Order: sequence, then C-alpha cells, then structure tokens
Amino acid sequence: MKSNHQQTHLLLCIFSLLFVLLCGCAKKTTVVLLPDPDGKVGHVTVSTDAASIDITKAREATVVKGRQDIPSSPKILSEEEIEANFSPVLNILPEQPVHFILYFKQESTELTAASTKTLPEIIQMIADRSSQNISVIGHTDTAGDSDFNLQLSRRRASAIQRLLVEKGVDPAYITSTSHGEENPLIKTADNVHEPRNRRVEVVVR
Repeated sequence: MKSNHQQTHLLLCIFSLLFVLLCGCAKKTTVVLLPDPDGKVGHVTVSTDAASIDITKAREATVVKGRQDIPSSPKILSEEEIEANFSPVLNILPEQPVHFILYFKQESTELTAASTKTLPEIIQMIADRSSQNISVIGHTDTAGDSDFNLQLSRRRASAIQRLLVEKGVDPAYITSTSHGEENPLIKTADNVHEPRNRRVEVVVR
C-alpha cells in the first residue's frame, strides 16, 4: 500500500499539515487529511493494488486493511474522534514556524509605530519556544535604485537583528538575509512606493 500527496500550490507544499496516521495493528491504516495552520487543505491519493481513493476535505479519512483491499469510502472525522484516536501522534509533531512582519518608514531603517509594538510579541515567542532558529529577512519596495534597495534591505535586517540581541536573544540563533526589492509582498511596477513591501520578516521556529 502506498500514499501519494499533492499540494495545490507551493505554500501548501511548505506549510501543509498532511499526516498519514497509523491506527491499530499493522494490518489497518487510517489516512487523515488535516488542514494547515491557516486552514488550507491539500490533496491525498491513497492507492492499493485494488483501487485508489482521493481525499480532498479537511478531516476526511479512509481506512486500508491491506495491499489487496479497496480503501474505505472517505468520511469526515470529528475533531473529537481525531483527538481521541491520534492525540499521541499529534502531540509529538513539531511546532509550525511563527511568522511576523515588521514595516518600515520610507527609505528608512526606522520601524513604523505599529510595528514597534510588535517587537515584544516576537521576543516573547522566542522565549516561549526557547527558539534557537530565528530568521530575519529584509525587503524593500521597488522605488529607487535596485542596488540601493538591496543595501537598504540589509540595513533593515541588521537593525532588527540588533534589536533582538539587545533584548537578550543570542546572536548565534539568528540568521539574517536580504532580498532588496526582488520578493515583494505586494506585486507592483518598478519605482512604486508600497508601504507593505518595506518590511522585515521574522520567522521563529
């Protein structure tokens, strides 16, 4: 028996919580499709020598008894059933990364007032997780020269890294990268001022 999963797009490939959960003895396998933390749902094809079954809905499940058997008709499991039957597996799954976005004033390494208020939340998340894997990624909008924007994105990432270190985060736990204007959050034409692209992303794992 084999299970092949396909995600609807790249983000689902990265972030989807798609689990094959074993239930009971080795002769019976239950395959359950769970949504990712954002509620998005991927796609599972469960195949045996006898037939294939597609699972496409959140909490949908099929049971397979062996390679020569047809998978059972998919049915939706309640959250209570999933908790009762699979909690030992769910409890050992790694925590998903937490993403924060900090915005900056135009052509500046100074945070907006709203983003300044987000910093304590990031520090608390790092402490709660005892995180040793923190990514800081700098970005700019497309206004101005691309080389200048690359340097600006580096300065923004460095500014956030310094703030985290000042708050007690070990610098050895932080990885800093910069993309300049190459990976906008909001797609725009060249030389467009877009506040939502003037940002640093902080990922706490």
